[in-house]
Amino acid sequence: MSTSTETPPQRPARRGIPGLFERATGWVMRHAAELIRFAGVGGVAYVIDIGLFNLMFLGLDWSYWYAKIISAVVAMTAAFFGNRHWTWRERRGSAAAHRQYALYFFFNGIGLLIALACLWANSGLAQVWPEVFGTDLAVNIAANVVGVGLGSVFRFFAYRTWVFRHQPELAEAK
Repeated sequence: MSTSTETPPQRPARRGIPGLFERATGWVMRHAAELIRFAGVGGVAYVIDIGLFNLMFLGLDWSYWYAKIISAVVAMTAAFFGNRHWTWRERRGSAAAHRQYALYFFFNGIGLLIALACLWANSGLAQVWPEVFGTDLAVNIAANVVGVGLGSVFRFFAYRTWVFRHQPELAEAK
């Protein structure tokens, strides 16, 4: 006999890949708006990054190391303002912008190191297969597709966890 205080039986948690997929899908659905705003800001910063990188690397014949560092710093500064004032605007709170920018710059530095590691790997592969990895296209893919892609995943979690932290709600006074 069932009483009203009993809870319905819970479906057992799935383990392995199906369970991981369900949790990941649920997380993406819960944070879809935040992910879309992050992607929008990131898209603008990506255009700035690629544009400056190729202007300096291909147009001005700079070293791809210097071109990537400068283009990334300019793009990350633009992205900071977009993320602070749009993606996580509700998380700004009273945190000082200079403190947030310092953390943001730190985590972007790690993201830049990820992109530079991809360039380094590409330059090593260019020693073995120069016809494939020694091209301007390969350098662009290493820096601006693989490097930026891996760095973006890292940055999303770093920003939301440490830079634009969720401010705890104040308890209502009784």
